Amino acid sequence: MSFKSLIGSLAAKIAAKLDDRDPVFYAADMVAFTLRDGVWHVLVIQRGWNPHKGKLALPGGHVDRNETSRDAAVRELAEETGIQVPRGTFVDQVGVWDDPFRDARGRYVSVAYSVVIYDAPDPVAADDAAAAEWMPVHIATRVADKGGFAFDHHQMLGQAMHHLHVPVPSWPHTDEDA
Repeated sequence: MSFKSLIGSLAAKIAAKLDDRDPVFYAADMVAFTLRDGVWHVLVIQRGWNPHKGKLALPGGHVDRNETSRDAAVRELAEETGIQVPRGTFVDQVGVWDDPFRDARGRYVSVAYSVVIYDAPDPVAADDAAAAEWMPVHIATRVADKGGFAFDHHQMLGQAMHHLHVPVPSWPHTDEDA
């Protein structure tokens, strides 16, 4: 290592220690849809850890070093549910969620993606998911309306449905649906 690069590296480390800004964490979430018996379903997990332990959420998590947010969303989907995105399947960015107070653990900025997986297998909960299931969209939206989703995942679900034109059935629902 040259003297110039050593000084540059040392200066960067000193600057980082003097930086008084709060850290920002980078995350990615996946809104996965499938059709089952002609009914649209969304893949949800039940959070196994705090914050929001026990609430429904979309699969997602931290973006690792040397990984894009899209790759992280696909990886987290597989890690938490066992659902693989088939090669060549279109994965689309839905939006960025960056409310400074969206996560009690600190400042998290999440990029959400959507995917439609046809002939999707049943999920198997793993990693930090206590449970995982393909939930009919009309039930998931009822749960979202009642505050049953962690973080701002209800907004991600709504935006992904709008983005992909996933219809919400208009038939009357009962309290048993949610």
